[in-house]
Amino acid sequence: MSQGDANTERKAREVTPEHKAAMIQGRMEARVVRQYLEALEGVRKSGGRRRSKETLEKKLASVEQELASADPVGRLHLIQERIDLQSQIEAAEQNVDINELESAFVDIAGSYSERRGISRQAWREVGVPPKVLQRAGIR
Repeated sequence: MSQGDANTERKAREVTPEHKAAMIQGRMEARVVRQYLEALEGVRKSGGRRRSKETLEKKLASVEQELASADPVGRLHLIQERIDLQSQIEAAEQNVDINELESAFVDIAGSYSERRGISRQAWREVGVPPKVLQRAGIR
């Protein structure tokens, strides 16, 4: 490889400060979107009203007691309930503040949508509420 080829290749790899800033912004926005969508998914999966960690632990203890005397089909359902309760307890321990994540999402969703070509309909299909999209300026 000649010296001219090496210089051309080196220049092609150089990243401008503007490009670096855009990459950092893109990563940050992607992280905010991912965290918010994961939190939304967790809320949807748990459904209904939020129960405290203590309430979930009491219910888990009750399920454990019922397992000892359950018939095979009842045991199957109780095991699934135990798995669900354990997941809910883990989520409660993480103590995710959906409002904080939503606020961060609203701040970046417009630019993220525009840059990535994400439509309002796509956001709606993944579960983002219309009011949140409106606050984010996505119409």
